[in-house]
Amino acid sequence: MFVRKKKNRSGSVSVAVVDKSKGRFREIRQFGVAHNAAEVEALVSQANHWIRQYGGQQLIDFQAGHVSRQSDIDMLVSRIDGASINGTYMLLSQVYDLIGFNQIEDDVLRHLVIARISQPSSKLATTAYLRSYYKEDVSLSRIYRYMDRLYSRQMERVQEISIGHTRRILGGSIGLLFYDVTTLYFETAPKDDLRQAGFSKDGKTSEAQIVLGLLVRRDGYPLSYSIFNGSQYEGYTMIPIIDDFVRRFGLKDFVVVADSGLMNARNIRLLRSAGNKYIVGARIKSEPTAVKEWTLSLGKRDGAAYECRRTDGDRLIVSYSSSRAANDAKNREKGVERLRKSYKSGILTKANVNKRGYNKFLEISKDVEVSISQEKIAEDERWDGLKGYVTNTSLPAEEVIGQYHGLWVVERAFRISKGNLEMRPMFHFTERRIEAHVCICFVAYKVYKELERILRLTGIGLSVDKVIDIAKTIITIDIKTDGMTGTERRTLFLTEEQQTIKPLFDLKKLLSQFG
Repeated sequence: MFVRKKKNRSGSVSVAVVDKSKGRFREIRQFGVAHNAAEVEALVSQANHWIRQYGGQQLIDFQAGHVSRQSDIDMLVSRIDGASINGTYMLLSQVYDLIGFNQIEDDVLRHLVIARISQPSSKLATTAYLRSYYKEDVSLSRIYRYMDRLYSRQMERVQEISIGHTRRILGGSIGLLFYDVTTLYFETAPKDDLRQAGFSKDGKTSEAQIVLGLLVRRDGYPLSYSIFNGSQYEGYTMIPIIDDFVRRFGLKDFVVVADSGLMNARNIRLLRSAGNKYIVGARIKSEPTAVKEWTLSLGKRDGAAYECRRTDGDRLIVSYSSSRAANDAKNREKGVERLRKSYKSGILTKANVNKRGYNKFLEISKDVEVSISQEKIAEDERWDGLKGYVTNTSLPAEEVIGQYHGLWVVERAFRISKGNLEMRPMFHFTERRIEAHVCICFVAYKVYKELERILRLTGIGLSVDKVIDIAKTIITIDIKTDGMTGTERRTLFLTEEQQTIKPLFDLKKLLSQFG
């Protein structure tokens, strides 16, 4: 678009704004006829002012009334040079940089992480997504080459960056460490040293799997992870990951919180010998007879907490909850009803010979005849609502109980990783690419949690998933500038929802208001 001065036969000069598109000139707007140099200069000035006024984002502000004629609309459309639906990329890229992952000298990780949060899918589908929405041409072979490089050189750096950022936002202290494990299954049948059959938390008993151990901080902030072969007993996974974490990052003052299934006698002994503090779920029904009698003698007051000293020096804290008691009774009733249906004939098959779940209520005689023991049910009822905790800390009993129940943050971390980020099933089959895939998901979860923290800090009353959904509707357009020699980029926030999250697109400015 430019200003054209055309001499007329009468000697006057016509001034107009003209656009050239596809080799053809089109007059956009007439500004009048000048009869002397001063008038020509004035009309040219008006024309240039008009180009500048309508050359930026004002062109697309329909509500302000700038576009009022068909010619203006045509001119607007002719100046759009391209568009992309890249709101999620613009937003998540800022969070990625804020954490410090831009220190990884390869943008493929950035692309894979943002795509994993925005549109989790296979690596092949990811290449199409990046090309269609973000105009990023990342080939499948390039992704695979990068995953090999991530495994061999960058995985350690990724965790260092993550820990460094976590320490910065927490004032240097880590505090509580929550640990739990899950399993990740494969759609491919073959097994190897890493992919093994084992107890599946997803109910995928026939597929090969790996075991993933995750260490998170309060609020579910990810700290570290480790991968184990699929047949590994989960109780043996915790000490290696904690020892490695402490060694690599010089951790000193922390408390390990874990479920009773992970904290067997061996793990507690190792933690105690290393001078570490812990809070674990107690198996109160397996305590010595004297402790069990003491536990059952406690008054069942809702919210009450009692404690005693164990022979190993640890504190055993027992609490009672009426809602937990109701839930225990409900689950037992369902379990017994399933038993009645399963063994209504009174005959036990070879496949049923175990003591798992509510089979503990069965009485077996003559190896094949079974019946449900009312005495065992009555004994089990005595424990309804009681929950035990073991600790070597000096924290008040109520705080110990509260910290233990913070374990839900790890469960939520697994739900987000498996659900929102679709970490599994996995289709890779080499160890390096399996580990690289988990690392990419770990970085994606870190970015997800950091955005969640920012939303909470800034008081934007939306969930991460809702913000991502809105960001997916935000469009960026490229507009041809004066003379059609270049373009300017404008991001459009047209709806009320889009305006709500607009401050997130300038995170540095937004966060500066909150220290």
